[in-house]
Amino acid sequence: MVDYKEEGVIADLHLHSRFSRACSKDITLDKMEKYGRMKGLDLLGTSDFTHPVWLDELKQNLKEERGILTSKTGFRFILSGEISLMYTQGRGRRIHLVLLAPSFEVVDKINSYLDTKGRRDYDGRPIFKISCEEFTREMFSISPEIEVIPAHVWTPYFGVFGSKSGFDSLKEAFGEQIKNIHAIETGMSSDPEMNWAISELNTKSIISFSDSHSFWPWRMGREATIFKKLDSYSELIRQIRENDFIGTVETDPSYGIYHFSGHKDHGFSASPEETQKLKGICPICGKMMTIGVANRVVDLTSQKIENYPNRKPFFKLLPLHELIALDLGSPLASNKTWEVYNRFIEKFENEFNVLLHISKEELSKEGFNDRLVELIILNRDGKLYVKPGYDGAYGVLELPSNLKTTSDFEAEKKKLERKNNLIQKKLTS
Repeated sequence: MVDYKEEGVIADLHLHSRFSRACSKDITLDKMEKYGRMKGLDLLGTSDFTHPVWLDELKQNLKEERGILTSKTGFRFILSGEISLMYTQGRGRRIHLVLLAPSFEVVDKINSYLDTKGRRDYDGRPIFKISCEEFTREMFSISPEIEVIPAHVWTPYFGVFGSKSGFDSLKEAFGEQIKNIHAIETGMSSDPEMNWAISELNTKSIISFSDSHSFWPWRMGREATIFKKLDSYSELIRQIRENDFIGTVETDPSYGIYHFSGHKDHGFSASPEETQKLKGICPICGKMMTIGVANRVVDLTSQKIENYPNRKPFFKLLPLHELIALDLGSPLASNKTWEVYNRFIEKFENEFNVLLHISKEELSKEGFNDRLVELIILNRDGKLYVKPGYDGAYGVLELPSNLKTTSDFEAEKKKLERKNNLIQKKLTS
C-alpha cells in the first residue's frame, strides 16, 4: 500500500451547506475549512452547487484552476452537489446522486438544465421528477467530465440498493447509462467488504464520503476516500474511473443509522437472521420494520467476497470525539470532550494523525489517560464493539473487553457468526 501519509490526499466530497434541509444553519466555507484541517482532510466537496445563494458564495470566495477550487488560505475544494430524484418507473422510485463537476462554467450549464425541470432555490438537495437514466444521459451530454455517483447505496429510503428505493440493481436504475456510472458510495451502514458480495460492482469503484450535515469533526470526514497526489479535477476523476485511488476511511458499519432492521419508536432492532424469522414484521406493533442494510446485503448477495477483483484497503474508524466521550462519560459536543480533543490537535496537528499514526507510547507520554489511549489503539485495530444502529438511530460504542465480561463478547461473537452463516447459506443455495 502507498504511504498515504506522505503521498495521499484524504477527501470528503459529499457534504451539505446550510441551505440543505435538516442541516446546520451555521455552515460556512470558513468553518468547513477550519474543521476540515482539524480533521486532517486535504480536499472537500463544496456541496450544494445547485443552490443559487450558496453558488454565489463559492464563486466569490474560491479561485478556480484546473478544476480545483482554492480558498484564500490555500485549502482545496471540488465542486460537488447532491440531487434527489423521485419519479415513477412502474412504481415509485427515489434515489440520491452525488455530482462532481469540473468548473463553474459546467455547473452553470447543469443548473440551466435543472431550471427546465423545476425549482432549485428551496433546498440545497433539490428534488426532480427525472429518471436516473435520463438524468445521467443529460449530465454526460453537458460534459463527459461530470461524475454521477449513486449516494449511500444501501440506505433504505434513497440508496439504489435500499429497501425502499424501488430498485435491486444499478442496471435496473440506470439502464444503458450504467456504462457512465463508474463508482458507488458505500454509506455509513456498509463498508467495502459488504459491497464486494455484489457481482454487479466488480467493474465499479467503491468509494466513501461522509454525507455530513454539519461541519463538526465527528461528522465531516467520518468517511472519506484517500486519493493519490493530484493537482487537477481530471486526475481526480481518472482515479475514480480507473479504480486507481489508494483506499477509503470507513466507520464501523454498525455505527450507521440503518445497519440493522428495526423500529426506533419502539426501541426494537433485529439482525438479518432475526428479521428473516420475523418476516420483517415488528413484534411490538405488527407493522413492517425499516429493513436495514445488513439484511439487504444478504438479500442481494451474488458472489463470494473473495471474487471481487479490485479490492482496496480500508481503515475502519470511529471519530475521535466518540472515543473521548465514551472515556469521559460526556456528550460528544460537551466542553469536557472538546477540551481533551483540542489537546490532541495541539499536540498532533489533526485527528487522522491521532487515529492512525501516533504510537501508544507517544500518546501516553503526552499525558492522555491509559483507558483513552487503549480506546484509540483498539479503534485503530478495528477491535471496538458497536451496538448496531437501526431505523435512523446511530450505533452505540460500548466499552472494551477490560470493562466487559467475557460472556458479553461471546454473545456478540455468536450473533456475528450467525449473520455470517446466513450469508454463506445464501451463497451456496
